[in-house]
Amino acid sequence: MKTRVIFTLIALYSSLIFSQEKVADKFFENYAYLKAAELYQEAVKKGNDSEHVLTRLGDCYYNNSNPKQAAVWYNKALEKYGNDISPEYIYKYIQTQRSLQNFTEADKWFEKFKSIQNDDSRAKEFEESNIALYEKLASTSGMNTVIENLSINSKYSDFGSFVYENTLYFASSRNTENDIYKWNNEPYLDIFKGEIKTTEDNVKQITNVTPLAFDGVERKDIHDANAILTKDGKTMYFTRDNVGKRNKPQYDKKGTTHLKIYKATLVDTIWSNIVELPFNDNVFSTGHPALSPDNKTLYFVSDRDGGYGQTDIYKVAINDNGSYGDPVNLGDKINTEGREVFPFVSQDSTLYFSSDGFLNLGLLDIFKSNIIKDENADPENLGAPYNSGYDDFAYFIDPKDNSGYFSSNRPDGKGSDDIYGFNITTCKQTISGVVKNNKTLEVLPEATIQLIDESGKIIEEITSDKDGAYSFEVDCDKNYKVLAFKPDYKDDWKELETDNENEKDNTADLNLVPLINDNEIVINPIFFDFDKWNIRPDAAYELENIVSVMRAHPDMVIKIESHTDSRGSDKYNMKLSDRRAKSTRDYLYTRNIAKERIESAIGYGETQLLNKCSNGVKCTKEEHQLNRRSKFIILKQ
Repeated sequence: MKTRVIFTLIALYSSLIFSQEKVADKFFENYAYLKAAELYQEAVKKGNDSEHVLTRLGDCYYNNSNPKQAAVWYNKALEKYGNDISPEYIYKYIQTQRSLQNFTEADKWFEKFKSIQNDDSRAKEFEESNIALYEKLASTSGMNTVIENLSINSKYSDFGSFVYENTLYFASSRNTENDIYKWNNEPYLDIFKGEIKTTEDNVKQITNVTPLAFDGVERKDIHDANAILTKDGKTMYFTRDNVGKRNKPQYDKKGTTHLKIYKATLVDTIWSNIVELPFNDNVFSTGHPALSPDNKTLYFVSDRDGGYGQTDIYKVAINDNGSYGDPVNLGDKINTEGREVFPFVSQDSTLYFSSDGFLNLGLLDIFKSNIIKDENADPENLGAPYNSGYDDFAYFIDPKDNSGYFSSNRPDGKGSDDIYGFNITTCKQTISGVVKNNKTLEVLPEATIQLIDESGKIIEEITSDKDGAYSFEVDCDKNYKVLAFKPDYKDDWKELETDNENEKDNTADLNLVPLINDNEIVINPIFFDFDKWNIRPDAAYELENIVSVMRAHPDMVIKIESHTDSRGSDKYNMKLSDRRAKSTRDYLYTRNIAKERIESAIGYGETQLLNKCSNGVKCTKEEHQLNRRSKFIILKQ
């Protein structure tokens, strides 16, 4: 007899652990991560440290942007289940470690991730069909970038852009006093500058365009282009044809004039003391200079021997004494068998350049790379609207306001090459609504509303105002859920999909069902298996509403009533309903509701029917269902 009792208790305990996991799962699936975490941890305390429970605990905190706690539970799962665990949880653990700046730990697990997930896009170079990638690069969905062909463009070639103290420096062949360059039948290039002014409508305009003044012999048959300035504005690096003593072009044995980088110093308003840099040569070209933010590294383009392709990007150190180090090729993460040209380094040390050697929309495309901060970084195609099927190059961005310039020979321009201005504002929409009482339609202030992304992660949490209103700013072309909850109410949530219309408002009103009605806590019906009184997971999920209400009102005292319909004998129904009432009470005990707060738990069988459906009366299933109910009556609040 004693063994049977022990076996029954063990079975009941195991059933309770299993039920608790299922209840937690239900809350997790409805994005109630804190409640789910509480229940999962209760399961762990009772001995359930399954892979499912441990990883779900990690997910609860991961989705709530708590990497520290998420890491704890993912780590427990990894330690216990090792190679058997899903690689997805290894990746999430890596993410938590990176978030916590535990880079050594992250790298260790990333190697593990790559070894078992070598076909994952996160473990190797992104792979998909060319058609799909082209469509992605050509799409401007979700972007709100204004592109403008600058009014200063001429019918000739205008390209390149560098901004220093509200002055735009660029190259142009508009000076018709220069000789004609036979390659494109346009005048030779000069360097110009224009003043950047911002209108009252926050529109940038370029005015007062004038050529730069250089000291020395007048030149009409050589190119000047690609000017950049040091931080103090006193030194300029620029590209010029290889010239001799009287600024006459110098040719190699094949009759080619190569490019060189020169340095000039500003004296009053004249660029003077022009010298060529020591790593130039007469047998190859060196040009397109760019400076690092600290001005200690010069990046440039060259077709010198030893490169990877037609033109490569190099860097060279600028020493404190003004001398230069040895040129270093940036390697095969940047350079290809094709052309890499027009480097630019932004203030955050992102390298931008143009290339026709990587997969692109045609000819030169603009790319960006974190190679300066990460030697293993791969370049990323900027895609449309910066790139087209034509040459797109000479990118410049001001990180202060996400505006900048690039050059292109795309159709419908004003000249052979044009400068385009751009202003980046990410496509944004709002999700807004009002939280109301489902029964009375009264607005509910101080309700908590969570914004949840398509992966299930809570990305923002706010409170409804005095009018029950709330609003989130969201990205375009994304899937979201909004979840509202408030003490003494059932949660409500809605799912929305944003499109690519900028500044569109999406309405999502949320209606919370009150759990307290007069002197009763009202929840959905609790269902039991036939002839059973054990608490099923779906019943436990509903009973958690009782737990929440009683926790919100620590002095509340209730009594529990359980009722059946008239089918079955009176005696059987009385006994079954009483067992179910006490089983319901016992579940609340397991959730740490004090015994003195539940005055009684009594089954009344079929003695308190709510309709005509007594013994012998023919009724529908729905009519009988009305009589099968549990009541939670408030005695003290």
